[in-house]
Amino acid sequence: MTTITPFSTSTIQDAEVALASHWQVLDTISSQVFERVLEGFIQYRVGEEHFLSVTGYGHDDLGRQTTDQVFAYALQAERALVRLQMVSGTHALSVALNGTLKAGDTMLSLTGCPYDTLEEVIGLRANNPQSLIAKGVEYDSIDPFHNNRFHLPQSPEADEKVRRATMVYIQRSRGYASRQTLTIKNIQALCQWVRQLNSHVIIMVDNCYGEFVEAQEPTAVGADLMAGSLIKNPGGGIVPTGGYIAGKKELVEQCAYALTAPGIGAEGGYTFDLNRLILQGLFLAPGMVLDALKGATLASYLFEQKGYTVFPHWQDLRGDIIQLVELGSPEKLIQFCRCVQANSPVSANVRPEPSVVPGYGDKVVMAGGTFIQGATLELSADGPLREPYAVFLQGGLVYAHSRLIISKLMEIL
Repeated sequence: MTTITPFSTSTIQDAEVALASHWQVLDTISSQVFERVLEGFIQYRVGEEHFLSVTGYGHDDLGRQTTDQVFAYALQAERALVRLQMVSGTHALSVALNGTLKAGDTMLSLTGCPYDTLEEVIGLRANNPQSLIAKGVEYDSIDPFHNNRFHLPQSPEADEKVRRATMVYIQRSRGYASRQTLTIKNIQALCQWVRQLNSHVIIMVDNCYGEFVEAQEPTAVGADLMAGSLIKNPGGGIVPTGGYIAGKKELVEQCAYALTAPGIGAEGGYTFDLNRLILQGLFLAPGMVLDALKGATLASYLFEQKGYTVFPHWQDLRGDIIQLVELGSPEKLIQFCRCVQANSPVSANVRPEPSVVPGYGDKVVMAGGTFIQGATLELSADGPLREPYAVFLQGGLVYAHSRLIISKLMEIL
């Protein structure tokens, strides 16, 4: 019988010493973001009256209106639409796409194939009659990654595609791809290149997993529109559902009409007495993202020390909270997720099994022992059962939790 040597606490401590200077950089970024978030609360005079809700249509909900303003300030956008009626990040992205594209328009992805759940929204899989392609929107893509690293896609063919586009679409996070997550510097370079070729094109960013990771947001460096989920970074781990869309005022207004109805837009939508929680989640978010980043860099450092391929490396500038580890076999992928689940605060007794998940093309194994179902700012892990059998470790509201789970993973892998 094989005896597993317990992973040494001193090894974790050695890693933390090695990471200390890098973590100081993360601390500085988090402080800058927190200061901006707090300024938004102060500028819009958030008070007890903003925590109340109205019923029915939701007309004249002062808390909802103020929440939109505070989020817009925090996300460095002209306007924001923050709604519990958006059931996921995919839904928020779908609303943004359907609100700004019509038949005859062209959507151009600048980051290759989009995340799995967007494939059906666009119409690249399943032939859904409500997809963009089925409604007459044309789709094209450019892959700017070489050896999984970003390179500005400057070529005559790429230039011509941008000139023809109605919207260029940038996915900040890697999704289930083994490629670099885009940093704000990368997004700014893309925006500048696009603007030189097409001054009228809409630049949209899928900002999921990227909020508050860096000091600036995409809308501060040239993006016109972005969207994300409240059960990821900006919800601070306590908002039970919802999504946001932020950017140029006129574009967000179009998205609001797509979410509700023409003539209603942002003026409707019951907030279920959750204004307080949404605002408190935003207030907590920079600190929660910081702890998630510290856990991710610890995992990157230690798994790389054990010989696994990791993206990003611990010292890399990060664009999101996700850590990819290529495990090399389905057995290790399943084992990894089961370990995370077994050491989670909710449903630790549940045994993850690979299964087909709505919106995904392959079987996926998921560990999600989270207080909010699917909340990936809480510590979770998942991955599709396809080569290179990579696991995507994300979130971690409390660094101590990430540290504990990583130490247990080191013992079994």
